[in-house]
Amino acid sequence: MQDKRTVLKHFAENIFQGLFWLLPIAAVVFIVFWLYGKIDAVTYKIFELIGIKIDGQSFLWILLTLVILVVTLYIVGVIVNTKIASLFEALFSKIPGYTTIRDIINIFNSSKKGETKVLVVVIKGFGNVGYNIGLMYSQKESVVKDHYTVTLSQSPIPNGGFMFEIHKKDIFVIQNATFDNNLQYLLSMGVKSLTEILKIEPISMDKFVSLEEWLELKNQ
Repeated sequence: MQDKRTVLKHFAENIFQGLFWLLPIAAVVFIVFWLYGKIDAVTYKIFELIGIKIDGQSFLWILLTLVILVVTLYIVGVIVNTKIASLFEALFSKIPGYTTIRDIINIFNSSKKGETKVLVVVIKGFGNVGYNIGLMYSQKESVVKDHYTVTLSQSPIPNGGFMFEIHKKDIFVIQNATFDNNLQYLLSMGVKSLTEILKIEPISMDKFVSLEEWLELKNQ
């Protein structure tokens, strides 16, 4: 009986892990297709009202809709950095679950700026020698003064990991690396090195910028 419960528990845990790993991807895909459908319908109505027939021009129509979608997303991307976006976000934050879904999806966003920018960093290893490569999902100071949160993800499926509070002097920024680069590195299980992914030569440790220096440069 105990074995059956253990198997069921293991089965349920993996189902939930799979669900929460797929949720951000599914949400983004759903939103893109939903936007495409809405833009397609609105554009069709506009063309119909002004007397332009688009029947039989399916390829050109799809291309036009995609162009409008890209332009729309660009405009929204510009608005994101304005007070208008903050107003809408404050309004939607009152909806249960919105904040959680937003934070999960934001993990995959490599274009974040300021204190929410994702940094790929090197920290001193937990043994006597060596280093670890991790992620900083923000540059907000930890509850411990002069310490910052670094996440070390699992490989090859980076849907779990460990969080550590590290002193800023022991964190070094890989300036050309992004969240996507680190994801490729994790999925390859080290078969691909970051030098291959970033297309750079290996860098001596004294050439890396420490987080302390990086923060000073950012605040200038």
